[in-house]
Amino acid sequence: MKSPLLTLPGAVPAEGVDEGVAAHYGDLFREQRALADGTGFVDLSHRGVVTVTGEDRLAWLHLLLTQHVSDLPAGQATEALILSANGHIEHALYLVDDGETVWAHVEPGSQDALIAYLESMKFFYRVEVADRTADIAVLHLPAGSIAEVPEGVAVRETPYGRDLFLPRADLEAYAGQAGPPAGILAYEALRVEQHRPRLGFETDHRTIPHELGWIGSAVHLQKGCYRGQETVARVQNLGKPPRRLVFLHLDGSEVHLPVAGTELRIADDGPDGRKVGFITTSVRHHELGPVALALVKRNVAVDAPLVAGDTAAAQEVVVEP
Repeated sequence: MKSPLLTLPGAVPAEGVDEGVAAHYGDLFREQRALADGTGFVDLSHRGVVTVTGEDRLAWLHLLLTQHVSDLPAGQATEALILSANGHIEHALYLVDDGETVWAHVEPGSQDALIAYLESMKFFYRVEVADRTADIAVLHLPAGSIAEVPEGVAVRETPYGRDLFLPRADLEAYAGQAGPPAGILAYEALRVEQHRPRLGFETDHRTIPHELGWIGSAVHLQKGCYRGQETVARVQNLGKPPRRLVFLHLDGSEVHLPVAGTELRIADDGPDGRKVGFITTSVRHHELGPVALALVKRNVAVDAPLVAGDTAAAQEVVVEP
């Protein structure tokens, strides 16, 4: 779904999974600084929007999600996962309940599969699931923003900012008063700085929540049964995940960033050393320079210097080994 905000001055379209919104509006670092200062907005209107209504909505979702939501207060933002039977991450939901409706935004294009799963699990519960992507757009206001929120709009307020579920028909008019636009690349750079994983970027077909630090923020360890809980409990109580998320400071003298999927090796082992991990997201940050998130094997020493392709990389611990 192509955003109307791509017509704003300087807009350069994003590619890949973020196609449909702007990668940037002409000045990546200026846009990052604006978001860090609490000004402007990010167009996330390409993301899927799913709603759940009905008096059983929270009790029903509580049975399916990794998060404790049966008593979720109206207006309190949370995030949750849906796992496979083997505990691998299939969906990530960023949600809020407004007292009548649960609003969730998800990765672009993933809403159809999510809705199909939810519909298959309705049974006798009094709930209705709807795809609202066509008429509702997600717009992000950074932490510290003083932009006014239109009356009646559902809002997810988090330490990183506010996500607005805005009528798509109002997107252009609201953007005109919300401050300078920032592209998805600026948003992603701050996400990497904040060590926040993203489905499809930091995950693959075998990722479990412990590897990414999603325990606590998206997985509640004292709630009732849900699909994949056995794996979560076993790793939590009896073992360690096979991989861990790390934050990397990359050699700033390199012209090109190592792309997602670039293999990581121990620097001291030389170019023929064994693979110990891979880059998941790499960005250029307005203050930190080139940085990245990566998954490495759990037993890699936390102070081991790494090489991403030909680029030197220093680790910063995100998930403890």
